[in-house]
Amino acid sequence: MNNTFDIIVIGGGHAGVEAALAASRMGKRVAIMTLDRAKLALMSCNPAVGGLGKSHIVKEIDALGGIMGLAADTAGMQYRRLNLSRGPAVWATRIQCDRDKYNDYICGVVADDSNIEVIEAAAGRLVVKSGHIVAVLTEEGESVGCRAVIIASGTFLGGLIHIGQKKIKAGRYNEKASYRLSESLREFGFEIGRLKTGTPPRLDGDSIDYTNCEIQPGDIPAPLFSYKSSQPSKPQIPCYLTYTTAKTKEIIGRNLNRSPMFTGQLNSTGPRYCPSIEDKIHRFPHKETHQIFLEPEGAGTNEIYPNGFSTSLPEEIQLAAMRTIIGLEKCKFTRPGYAVEYDYCPAYQIRPTLETRRVEGLYFAGQINGTSGYEEAAGQGLMAGINAALKIDGREPLILDRSESYIGVMIDDLVTRSTTEPYRMFTSRAEHRLNLREDNARDRLMGYGRKLGLIAQGEFDKFSKLQVATREEMERLEKVRLDVSRLGGLPLQISRKNNFSLADLLRMPKVRYEDLRDLDPYLNGDDPDTRKEIIERAEIRIRYAGYIEKQRREIDKFKKMETEQIPESFDFESAKGLRAEALEKLVRYKPSSLGQAGRIEGITSGDLSALAVWIKRHRQSPPMAKPAPQTT
Repeated sequence: MNNTFDIIVIGGGHAGVEAALAASRMGKRVAIMTLDRAKLALMSCNPAVGGLGKSHIVKEIDALGGIMGLAADTAGMQYRRLNLSRGPAVWATRIQCDRDKYNDYICGVVADDSNIEVIEAAAGRLVVKSGHIVAVLTEEGESVGCRAVIIASGTFLGGLIHIGQKKIKAGRYNEKASYRLSESLREFGFEIGRLKTGTPPRLDGDSIDYTNCEIQPGDIPAPLFSYKSSQPSKPQIPCYLTYTTAKTKEIIGRNLNRSPMFTGQLNSTGPRYCPSIEDKIHRFPHKETHQIFLEPEGAGTNEIYPNGFSTSLPEEIQLAAMRTIIGLEKCKFTRPGYAVEYDYCPAYQIRPTLETRRVEGLYFAGQINGTSGYEEAAGQGLMAGINAALKIDGREPLILDRSESYIGVMIDDLVTRSTTEPYRMFTSRAEHRLNLREDNARDRLMGYGRKLGLIAQGEFDKFSKLQVATREEMERLEKVRLDVSRLGGLPLQISRKNNFSLADLLRMPKVRYEDLRDLDPYLNGDDPDTRKEIIERAEIRIRYAGYIEKQRREIDKFKKMETEQIPESFDFESAKGLRAEALEKLVRYKPSSLGQAGRIEGITSGDLSALAVWIKRHRQSPPMAKPAPQTT
């Protein structure tokens, strides 16, 4: 084993894998320190990628050269596009994956990367000299040297599983956790808190009666995440929808006093938007039924994931309640559900680059920052890998702002607001979401990927041609005009015009591109499938042009605040006239711009005005450096 690397990534989950692959492609020697090389990017919970809000992150990861989207497309069993009845800003792709195939694909990509070495060991201690990370000691005492470290520990950092009154030291079912690394972080002064998440029991598919369940088929053609992917060759596997019953509610309600959440055994905060079944019963007593989605774990297994039934009740109560659900009256478990507590570091302790403030060269990514979800973790891992590599090369970091990516929204939320509960991405978190759509992720971010060497020149050139083709199609739609007499079947707005351009028609509320098929020869060419993406891109841009332009003006205002940078050397405590609450939070979060300062909870416009004055004074006469302390 080579004992010196540019970057050590602690953890082989979704964050760790994206970090390692990005840094490797940027020319860095990387070690992934994990407990089992065969479980890289293993899906600990539901084997699905994407969904509302999350799919945008996956598209952005793909546009920057990451692996998650391609892996999901390759391992997909069912492909769906959600929210199509609403606007394109909230359209979302979701792919149900074969768990083993996803894991095998990632392991193969990592194994084929000559710049990455996998070290099967538990990280024990961080070695820091003069404030900079220089090595990691394994729990066995072996030293591995480095220039940067990315901690992507998931639920394994201080992991503790709860099933009823039973406690098991583990980061995942039947897998040991890491404890010494938390101790090392505390030694360096990091604040550490506790969060929790949970997972449902797994079911034997042969024990389920699907006849009374609602079938949920996939979409054809399959919506894909990656521009590199092609349509799947195998038929899609359906999922099923079922419901809890009054009996389910009665059993769980009667046994709440046996749930770790209600006995005081488990006091850490869980994800608000993905509650356990017992929490649903408790919080929504008026609701008689809850949806349960029956989703396959893989094509080569009969194991089923009952999405919506996360629980930490005793196993016998789990089974009794599960057997009251429609179609699951005779179900059998392959393993019980459980809750898992783990350590995290509140994210005010990191910079927008994901580098920690306390130790130079040390980066955090994923659940250690308080997030939940594969997609959120992967986005952070990618950014941590990129920025660690850039720092080693002495180059400027990549910081995506809120106006250009969901990844930027997520990291800014973490850094300016920290979190006391697991953070999950939603489209509602993005002020500029009409500008942050799935369809334009490459327009927004592929240039960064090419500049960093994560996107090949040929791929970038191919996309540039797509952009040109989109603009040409938009121009064509503005030019082609049709007499009103040809439009009798369309729901036109009242107008005195004698003719309309195709673009005019698309701007009307109930007219879609597909409605123009009989009027537009372009839609009836020899190979319409090759134009599908161009048509969708052009339609969105024309239909929402006014709203997009309005949002661009808002983004321009936002960027003016963001460009008002706060120097690293600025001493917030020297700024007189700030309220005590404002000063406390500014010192804690250390914002890098006035815009970021304004997003900190409790900071008022008056505080920002006072802060702007002191920043201006600081620039005009920066404080003299303090003399170095004398040593004896």
